[in-house]
Amino acid sequence: MALDLRLIMRALRLLARQVLLLTVVALAVFAMMKASPVDPVTAYLGPAMARVGPEQTAQIAAAWGLDQSPATQFLRWAGQLLTGNAGHSTAYNAPVTQVLAERGLASLALTGLAWALSGLLGFALGLVAGATEGRWPDRVIRLWCYLLAATPTFWLGMLALALFAVTLGWAPVCCAGPIGLPPDEVTPGQRLAHLALPLAVLTLFGVAQIALHTRMKVIEVLASDYVLLARAQGAGLPDILLRHAARNAGLPALAALFAATGEIIGGSVLAEQVFAWPGLGRATVEAGLKGDVPLLMAIALLTALVVSSGNLLADALARRMDPRLTGAA
Repeated sequence: MALDLRLIMRALRLLARQVLLLTVVALAVFAMMKASPVDPVTAYLGPAMARVGPEQTAQIAAAWGLDQSPATQFLRWAGQLLTGNAGHSTAYNAPVTQVLAERGLASLALTGLAWALSGLLGFALGLVAGATEGRWPDRVIRLWCYLLAATPTFWLGMLALALFAVTLGWAPVCCAGPIGLPPDEVTPGQRLAHLALPLAVLTLFGVAQIALHTRMKVIEVLASDYVLLARAQGAGLPDILLRHAARNAGLPALAALFAATGEIIGGSVLAEQVFAWPGLGRATVEAGLKGDVPLLMAIALLTALVVSSGNLLADALARRMDPRLTGAA
């Protein structure tokens, strides 16, 4: 009974933290958007602004609730969100939930796959580097990881685009399908062809941290007493890597991968912009440039929820690895 009560209290504390985090994020994003020099009505009208009079501009602002005080606007938005209404996107002239659904699938295909592939590739490279500590494979992998960690995502994306799409012609230049072709007519093969290059760039972006983290853990495992005993019993390096190093390094690598969720999402915003990928990252930029407060607020809350959930999973895995952390605050 006492254990159940502790679990309930812990769940309530986690829920309260999540609610507090989302509230702070919403307030911060709303305040920054209100401090932005971008006028939503002007951005929405674009060149047509020259043909619209002050009365019509005021009517549009009133229809969007922009004539009210910032506090009233925020409370109105929060009240609508609690009822399941995330508002209307002025940048895409569609409900925010519809934009999230359409763009979210494209982002999931790119960011989700890149997150998983970067974890697998980083773990494999970390095993190789740790097993060959001090030798040329280890030095090559470390140098490559340091270069990747120091390379901005947008620069890596533009370099890959210039080389593989423009110079060699091996990949499409942009978008999630051929330009001018309706989305429902794009074949799976065409989707994969357009996904390959941005996926490769975003995967490489997330490899370095996992590889270096796994390398250190593998070196620690290979120097342990139980591995020394296994060597004395005649176990070879492949068997030691599979039975001992991979098993003991897998959980820390997974924890590091969940902790790096925010970095992958941040990189995806830049990658989607470079490759004109129709995901939430590009929608974030569009919403910021056009003063689309409801859409930007929704994307910020969704991103904060995903990143915080990843951090919670990383923390849970860390506690699983080290039970001493269970009693920590």
